This record gives sequence, structure tokens and C-alpha cells, in this order.
Amino acid sequence: MNLPGRIGKYDVQSVLGKGAAGVVYRGFDSGIKRPVAMKVVVKGDLEPNDQEYVLQRFRHEAQAVGRLMHPRIAAIYDFIEDEEIACIVMELVNGRTLDQHLQEVSQYGFRDAWELLRQILDGLAYSHAQGVLHRDLKPGNILVNAEGRIKISDFGVARIDSSTITQLGDIVGTPHYMAPEQFSGAECTERTDLYQVGVIAYELVTGRRPFTGTSAEILRQVLNDRPANPSQHNARSAWSLDWAIQKALSKDPADRFPTCKSLAEALRKGLEESLGGPIVNAQAATSMPIGAPAIPGANLLDKARLIAGAKDAGVLTNTVSGDLKASTFIAPGDPQKARVLFVDDEERILNGLRTIFKQHYHVFTAENGTLALEFVKRFGIHVVVSDQRMPGMTGVELLRQVKEAAPTAVRILLTGYSDLASIVGSINDGEVFRFVKKPWDNADLQKTLADGVAIALELAAAGAEKAGDEKFEGSVLMVEPAGEIADGLRQLFSGSARVHNVESPLDAVKVLETEEVGVIVADLASSRDGLVTLFKLLKAERPEILAILISDAPDSELAIELINEAQVYRLLQKPVDVRQLRVHVDAALRRYAIYKAKPALAKQHQVEESVQAQTSLWGARLADRIRSLGPGPEAS
Repeated sequence: MNLPGRIGKYDVQSVLGKGAAGVVYRGFDSGIKRPVAMKVVVKGDLEPNDQEYVLQRFRHEAQAVGRLMHPRIAAIYDFIEDEEIACIVMELVNGRTLDQHLQEVSQYGFRDAWELLRQILDGLAYSHAQGVLHRDLKPGNILVNAEGRIKISDFGVARIDSSTITQLGDIVGTPHYMAPEQFSGAECTERTDLYQVGVIAYELVTGRRPFTGTSAEILRQVLNDRPANPSQHNARSAWSLDWAIQKALSKDPADRFPTCKSLAEALRKGLEESLGGPIVNAQAATSMPIGAPAIPGANLLDKARLIAGAKDAGVLTNTVSGDLKASTFIAPGDPQKARVLFVDDEERILNGLRTIFKQHYHVFTAENGTLALEFVKRFGIHVVVSDQRMPGMTGVELLRQVKEAAPTAVRILLTGYSDLASIVGSINDGEVFRFVKKPWDNADLQKTLADGVAIALELAAAGAEKAGDEKFEGSVLMVEPAGEIADGLRQLFSGSARVHNVESPLDAVKVLETEEVGVIVADLASSRDGLVTLFKLLKAERPEILAILISDAPDSELAIELINEAQVYRLLQKPVDVRQLRVHVDAALRRYAIYKAKPALAKQHQVEESVQAQTSLWGARLADRIRSLGPGPEAS
């Protein structure tokens, strides 16, 4: 389909999705440099009999959400309507719907279920306080961003307490998630929304919906049948969790929980009993009224916790006072041992990791991101190994902040959750060294950690890259048939770095034979298999060269493969802002300069030559030529 160039003051960049009534575009507000999502209905595509009804709903969504300002609700910025279209301009959430996640991970753990439900009820409580009912809560309307934070969207069938758009007798909603009163056309209340949260809770805990079948069969079941207890589908579900979810799904609204806060409290207790212990930060999360804004730094651990952690790591003794008032505190310890920090919200995992590694390193452990950052800032941590899915602060966000606080610390992401947005964020924002999937092999983790420690010690000795306008020694090689991005980079790097452009991986090797290349930027669409093979083979022979890949939509398994087997420096998704790409290329050239000055550091990034890459169709054409390039530049 042809993209409209502009709608109002917004540039239209790409299609994000399509629905029965319209299209959602990715747009850009050039005035304030903000990406947006644009939900557009073309009036001519609507059935004449339905046009006014659909448009009225559309205008109503803008009116309903336009008055809501909350971090758990996708904000609406603007509404545009002319003779041909109606358009809602809203917050762009970089992530996927909960429904998409459920297609990959059908049954969530109790901690993850709590984190999602807590946030949904937080946003819903605020909406109810403003007099706005949603009435169509479902996983497809819950957006989950790269950090695991949710945004409630699509208030298209919402009701404002002063609205007359929907009258008694209207049936609105999605059958699997509709409350009994919605099927009968009776009045909806806050308890209607809470019923729908109950359905979502049931699905998260059991991996299935309480009622299934055709719309007619679901109608009969919702009005007449009690669903099976969650414990019948998930044996770990405690009686108290069964009770909380069944109460939320009561036929009579009067029998349900009256408020978001009361439902949240019951779900938390049921999930904790099912888990067999407290959910981390659960008390802090529910001690303030649901709907209240989060208070930055509210969960900071005190000095005693920091000192205890330092003593456990073996860098602080009882004879040291441990005054932690200073912004930096490097405690004594064995200078031959690196300082390694493991971050996970499960104590048993931390205990196991401490046991495995304490003989070789000063091992610190933290159960949340806030405490982890305090250790990083005060104790000169060399390597941080963080789980991705944690309450409060996800691993990606933690590693991003670690990069800012300690640029030379090596960062490793440990997770069993293969979400592409998290993976891409871990590369581009946290500059993660390795992506280790759960359950891990201890020998592999030991080798990965040893590699990370060696790099961290070399980086600490070399110092962090410094920004500036100096001329770079290594050139930039762009693999892109069209050459459009290369032209932009030539203008932006004019006078500081040479930019070459080729059309294929084989042409790239020809340039490497005659030119000193520090960074290769490649459009994966030009030759996916060839480029993956090129970077795997090149990292085995010339590890000092950094790779930046651009793709329309890389899958998560490929992203993990590129991190672990090709040490890709950045993985960017289209459309690419050339000026932002310049920032990434600039950082890569500075890192290349460090590798050139310290070849031992570059060698730490060397990977084993991939047998698969060697024996592939492209490998047969590239392997010998890459080996013939010889060693990389040595320190002068």
C-alpha cells in the first residue's frame, strides 16, 4: 500500500499494523522530534451504514484517553479529522502486545504474572478515578515495552461517566473477555473492567482462557457456568489464588471486588502463596495507593546492606569502618581477583552463582537493580551479569544505567525470555557483551565470564572512549546496494573518516584487502546469509573490526546468534535515522582505536571459527579470502 507522505504536521514513516477499521502508522513530529503512532480511519473504506457509528467511537476514544495522563496508559497527543480521514495521534510504544507474548509464552510464572497484573490495575485505578471505564481489556490491548512496562491502549469502547454514546442494550467488547452484563447489554461499571482483569489473570496463570468456543458457546458459559479453578490447569496455583480469580469472575457484579486495590491485594496474596514466599518488592508496590505515581529511589537499600554485600564479596573486613557516604568507595581486597556482580530476583540462583564463582572472583549479589547500581558505583565492579525479567527494573534498563555509571564494566544479560525488543535494546543501549539463555551450562557460563573479566581489566587499563572531533584512522565500510545511507554518512563524517560503499559481502572482502576498515555497516536485506557468514568468519580472524547491522525485522534467534557468534556491536531496525547512525558509528570507531592500540583487548573478542559458516554456500566463497587478510593492525 502507498504511504501518505504527511498527515497534518506529522511525517508518515511506515505501517505498524492493520485492523478491520483502519491502519496504524509510525509517524514523526518533526517540530518536537518525537516519534508517534497514528491510528487512521479512511472514511471511504467504511460501510455507509456503519460510518457514523465507527467515527463516533473513534472520536470518543480520543476524548476518553485525552483526559488521562498516566505512565500505564498510552497517551493521546492529537486528533485530526477532515473529509477523507480521521486520525488519532498517540504515544509510540516500542514493544508488542501481551497477546503476542502469550503466543510464545503461554503460561507465565507467578512473579511475572504479578508484575503485569500490578501495572494493569495501577493504570486502571487511575482511569476509574477520572470517570473512564475501558470495557474492552484484553491482552491485545495491553502493550509491553522493551523494559517489561505495560501501557493500556484502545479505549475505543470506553465510557466516560458523562457520555451518551453507548446506551443500555449496546453490546461492546471482545467475547472471551466480556462480563455477563456486557452480553445482556446491562450497565457497565468499574467491576466490569475488573472481571476482564480476572480473565487476563486466569490466562496468565493457566495458559488458557476460562471459557472457549464459538461466540454463542462463550455467551452460554459466561452466563451460566463456573470456570474450572486455575489449580486444575496449574497444580502450583494455591487455593487463595483460585479464590481471588473466581471472585473476580463472579456472575453478579456485586460479588466481585469493588476496587482495583482490593483485587490487586487478593491477587498478590494468592500469587505469593502459590510461589511459596514473598514476591520481591510486593509490599513496596502495594503499600501506596494503586494509581499513585512511583517515587524514584523509594526502594534504595541502606548502608548496612551495602556493607554486608561487600563483606560477603570478601573486599571488606570487620576492621574497616566502611564509610559509604562518599560517592565512590573502593574497598580493599585481593587485587588479583576481579569484582563480579550477579543480579537476579531469586535468592537460590544468586546463592548458586556465588558458590560456583567465589573461589575465582570477588562475588557481589543483588536482588534488584537499585542495589546493583549502588554496588557498581561504589565498589569498582568489573563484570555485571544480570537477569532480564525482574520486578522494578529490568535487566536491559539496569545494564543501560551500568554503562553510564561504569563504561568499562563488561555487561552480560542472563535470561530465558527471547523477546526481540529486549535483545536489541541490550545491544544498542546496554552494549551487552554476551546474551546467555536460561537454563545455562555452568562450563559455558564460566568461560563467558572469564572472557568478560579479561576484557574488563583491559578496558579499565585503556580507559573509556572520549568524545571529540579528531580524525579517525579506520574507515567505514557500508554494504548497501542502493548507497543512500552511505551518502548520508559521507556527509556526516566529511573530514574525519573515509566511507566506502559496496553491494555484496564478496565486494566487502575486496575492500578489506586494500583498506584499513574499522567499522562495517551492513543492510541485512542486501544479503542476509552472506552477511551473517561474513561477520562470523571476520570476528574469528579480525576481531578488532566492529559490525553494525541494519534490518527490517530481525528475529530473536538471529539476534542472539549475532551477539554470541559474531559479536555484533549494534543491531538497528529500519527506518534508520542517519544522524543517529552516525552516533553509533562514531562510538564504534573510537572502540576500534582502543582495539588498535591494545591488540590483546581485541583478541579477547575473537570467536571460534564457525564450522557452519565455513561450510555454508557463502563460507566456501569467503573463508579463504578472509584468512588471507592476515592479522589486524598492531600497536605502534
